[in-house]
Amino acid sequence: MKELHAAISDPAAVLAIEPEELAAKLLFLMRERFERERNQLRPTDFITEVMTEPTPEEGGEGYPRDDRVQIAYALTEALSWLEAQALLIPFPGEYRAEGRMLSRRAQRIETKEDFRQFEMARRLNRDLLHPMIAEEAWLSFVRGRFAAAVFEAMRAVEIAVREAAGFPEGDHGVPMIRRAFHKDNGPLRDPVQEEAEREALMHLFAGAVGSYKNPHSHRNVPMEDAGEAIEIVTLASHLLRIVDARRSAQQERQADEG
Repeated sequence: MKELHAAISDPAAVLAIEPEELAAKLLFLMRERFERERNQLRPTDFITEVMTEPTPEEGGEGYPRDDRVQIAYALTEALSWLEAQALLIPFPGEYRAEGRMLSRRAQRIETKEDFRQFEMARRLNRDLLHPMIAEEAWLSFVRGRFAAAVFEAMRAVEIAVREAAGFPEGDHGVPMIRRAFHKDNGPLRDPVQEEAEREALMHLFAGAVGSYKNPHSHRNVPMEDAGEAIEIVTLASHLLRIVDARRSAQQERQADEG
């Protein structure tokens, strides 16, 4: 790929970076080539160009011959990564083209920051999230609607607490959370825990809902960092699992008392 040498002239640098980092470089180079030539992309052509471009000793600008096989391996890894992430895809069958094209998602990645956000978004594993937020919050997240994902995740926490505590639907917000986990008489408190731990858990739930759900309920709060959103959604998932455990313990106590 002739443009690759201009972007990363040092062969050692090409070999040192991770496949996804090299994939980001290739993605932007392919966008430039596609916009310039308006024809289908042939990934194997990129490898061929690296392998055949004349070296400086031969009057060209290619990589040294001793490095080319390893660079070809690195490029193959990066291109495979792009295909695995559905950024580089086959043409639809009716076109009968053998090359590849940039997916709709790939065409939306216009800057390094866009790619960073895409990379971060992939790290939110839906299978690890609580079932209450595994669908709605995750879908908002992968669509880049980070504020919506945070709100939906923390709203799920609020709803789960209210239902597990047996409070009416009109109860909501931090006051309701505090009553549910109150150290002395909250229906979701753990009477076996130390008093300080019961109080700390009440503050944890109230602080999470107050900090991350309530502001998004009342006004538009910017949330542009995928990493921060991952942390908050993961926290919501953890809180939901605590509620599940408290609900089960509560049911067991009621069964014993009955």
